Amino acid sequence: MLSSPSVRDATVDDAPGIARVHTRTWQRAYDHIFPTARLAGLVEEHRAEQWREWLSDPEQRMHTLVVDKDGTIVGFAHVGPTRDPESNEDLVGELYAVYVLPEEWGGGIGRALMAEVLVRLRADGFREAILWVLEDNPRTRRYYELAGWHFDGGAKEESVLDIPVRQVRYRISLEHA
Repeated sequence: MLSSPSVRDATVDDAPGIARVHTRTWQRAYDHIFPTARLAGLVEEHRAEQWREWLSDPEQRMHTLVVDKDGTIVGFAHVGPTRDPESNEDLVGELYAVYVLPEEWGGGIGRALMAEVLVRLRADGFREAILWVLEDNPRTRRYYELAGWHFDGGAKEESVLDIPVRQVRYRISLEHA
């Protein structure tokens, strides 16, 4: 029987690995939404610097979690208080990001990260959590639904990589998750 991937808190030294996962996953998961040239233009070094900054001075009740395999980061999740203006930041947490290298999809890394995300959000006193996902992202939406999240009717339009996109909001009760 295979063991479950081990999830741990990220350190500043993990920033390049997180940036690599972040960039490579975007390039694969969103290739049907964004032009290839825009995705190819994502620069890991810029994202690594951003992650170094976030990891060196994390906000209260914010967690960045990673899974590494043989010393290489293969997945990460980032959670904390909601940024949604319609939600109470004292009671509602938010899953800002969860990404797994495409070659690792289906291997349990996403499930392990999601399980720890829910543990951390509950431990921080949140009663429920939200996340935003691109509406035209059926694979990821199925992943969230299988993990117990549900579309709550919220939607917003944004510009990502200079492309207008629609995001939809999912929600989960942490009391029953």
